[in-house]
Amino acid sequence: MSHDGVRPSATRRAAAFLLAGALTVSALSACSSDEKENRPLAGQDIAPAGRALVADGGTLRWAVDAVPATLNTFQADADAATSRVAGAVLPSLFRLDARGRPQPNPAYLESAKVVDTEPRQVVLYRLDQQAVWSDGREIGAADFAAQWRALSGKDSAYWTARNAGYDRIAKIERGHDDLEVKVTFARPYADWKSLFTPLYPKEVMGTPDAFNDGARSKLKVTAGPFALKKVDREDGKVTLVRSTRWWGSPAKLDKIVLRAVPRDERLDALAENKVDLAEVDPDDAERIAAAHGTKTTAASQAAAGAEREKAEKAEKAEKAEKAEKAEKAEKAAKKEKEEKDKKKDEKKGDEDAAEAAARRKALRRYVVRSSLEPAYTQLALNGSEGPLADERVRRAVARALDRTKLAELVLKPLGLPAVPVGSHLALAGQPAYEDNSGALGGQDTKGARALLADAGWILGGPVEKQAKDKKDKKGKDEDGDEAGEKDTAGSKGEKSEDDDGTYIVGEDDKPGEAEGAGDHGGDGRSEERAARSADGKQYLGEPGAARHGGAPGAYAPMGTAAPARAADTVMAKDGKALSLRFVLPSGPGSASLRAVGDRIARMLRKVGIRTTITKVPDDSYFKDHIASGEYDLALYSWPATAFPATDARPVYAKPVPGADGELKVEQNYTRVGTDRIDQLFDEALVTLDAGKERELMRKADSRIWAGAASIPLYQRPQLTAARPRLVNVGAFGFRTPVYEDMGYRERTPSSASTSSVPSATSS
Repeated sequence: MSHDGVRPSATRRAAAFLLAGALTVSALSACSSDEKENRPLAGQDIAPAGRALVADGGTLRWAVDAVPATLNTFQADADAATSRVAGAVLPSLFRLDARGRPQPNPAYLESAKVVDTEPRQVVLYRLDQQAVWSDGREIGAADFAAQWRALSGKDSAYWTARNAGYDRIAKIERGHDDLEVKVTFARPYADWKSLFTPLYPKEVMGTPDAFNDGARSKLKVTAGPFALKKVDREDGKVTLVRSTRWWGSPAKLDKIVLRAVPRDERLDALAENKVDLAEVDPDDAERIAAAHGTKTTAASQAAAGAEREKAEKAEKAEKAEKAEKAEKAEKAAKKEKEEKDKKKDEKKGDEDAAEAAARRKALRRYVVRSSLEPAYTQLALNGSEGPLADERVRRAVARALDRTKLAELVLKPLGLPAVPVGSHLALAGQPAYEDNSGALGGQDTKGARALLADAGWILGGPVEKQAKDKKDKKGKDEDGDEAGEKDTAGSKGEKSEDDDGTYIVGEDDKPGEAEGAGDHGGDGRSEERAARSADGKQYLGEPGAARHGGAPGAYAPMGTAAPARAADTVMAKDGKALSLRFVLPSGPGSASLRAVGDRIARMLRKVGIRTTITKVPDDSYFKDHIASGEYDLALYSWPATAFPATDARPVYAKPVPGADGELKVEQNYTRVGTDRIDQLFDEALVTLDAGKERELMRKADSRIWAGAASIPLYQRPQLTAARPRLVNVGAFGFRTPVYEDMGYRERTPSSASTSSVPSATSS
């Protein structure tokens, strides 16, 4: 998974690929004033082309993170590749449009509508008369009924990851003829359009064995523009071929090969001509642009480079400090190795230069298509215990953040709109979107400090001596240092010969620059210091506390950073400093996430909040830290959804104790919720008035903001490297991909002799 956008896997509906189309002036003139204001922030970038301009034939080699563990999207280990296969080979009754709204798919539906609400809600589907499975059988009520029974939650033999909506159905039956399917609900369900997409054949859903095991690596019966040919786990490929039983517009491509390529190997795969299309990280996108002799943006790339350089310098400074404390033998060995590597590099200089030139030439075969992904990155605050259990402290953290600057840090260098996300339940352009962040308020340093003061935290308050060498024993950083921790309270002092492993918190290495230094006037500070020293306590940031014959400051164990300026003074309460554990992933795809984390830490430091950043391996990030609650602050992403009343409810549901006494959090990893938020979600689920449902969701979002446990920051960038001739594919934004329209642009007669469509036999 991509960790600039670390996101939880699975039980929340995986958002399909969507596309944010740019509205034309004529289209806008027909929109309401609300629609004019609420537009997607970025348009699609897929090189759109009419089918007449797309060549017949060819193979698209598309990079995915891994071969899917299952082809059943309703199982817990389904992933994005699972959804990609399903989208190409199975019926999707509804697809999402340019604003993320569900629209009937005419390939399968003639109509779908609510025909009764009393005494029960009834939805009538009328299927396209040509809609058949690949074995020739008509798609019908038997398939709908089998999927309902499997996902209703009534039979525990089915290992399902979710049953939302299906558990509200009372019965499914044939309508007036075989083309009609009548679904009667036991309870009203606003998000009925979310059901039966994808629709599996009754052969998959009919029995627990078929559901649990039969569709993990094969789909014998399909009904889409493509059919599944082979899942090759050994070679890391899934091969889809054009379906001969497809009744719609025939697929332009002969084959789509989904090839497993980890994120940190994407650039190599592109350079080595192993894939034609791949989502890439910002650094890789920059390298592709550089191969063309350009930058990812005309005006902003320098700012991004400066920010990355600053973050890199900070990390290098930290590693340098650790290296100084290492044994002389280790330092000598490292130096010897560096010298050997340097000589080796010099010897290979000419060879490397030639190889680099060849690599740049290879990367010029691709362009980068960019948009905003239908997902947002948030700062999560664990409110289950510690300082963040107090809503005032959570609100102070939120008020310390400049969300616009954080969005600019990630998006501005890419030429994408750097607008903070204003809703937990929708993104700009979606009908339910409204900026409700005002319920919490914007960046306000004084306001944040006032909230902390109200919660009993005192700036520069007394702090008890801390035990030495407290470390989070979970994980190691990339250099093998324990826990990968970095305290952001300030810079460390130099170690003297008589240093006992304790340094002074609040001591400034530059005398006279600290606030109040050298001031002996009548401001009362001398008297205040005298009064403080008389109580026998130590104070963070307070000059005058004696150490080893008069060295100023309060004591803290070695390994805890000391602020270099008075502005870095830490809040304290009951003898403890306000310090939060900030957990971040250490993987190669999360560099921008770590840069955001560093910037957040600096923002919090300004209001007196210390953070200890711990970088952990990607594979343990969610399981061992987020899901288990072993964090105070964390960054990860949630996908957007067309059905927030259904999909977002478990993310913000109030945690309740289970029968075993353990707290049941569902997907609410912040562990903060209220009965009123749950009630608003429940009301939205049963209303069939779309306007009322949106209003209820907006009220719920305002209350989620007010709880200050989840702070949306920015919409994630979507960067896709593609061959220039590929059309109708790339950075989709909100809209569901149309697989049958993907392909290579027809060449003009003058250029046809120089190149051809990639062969259907290529892999």
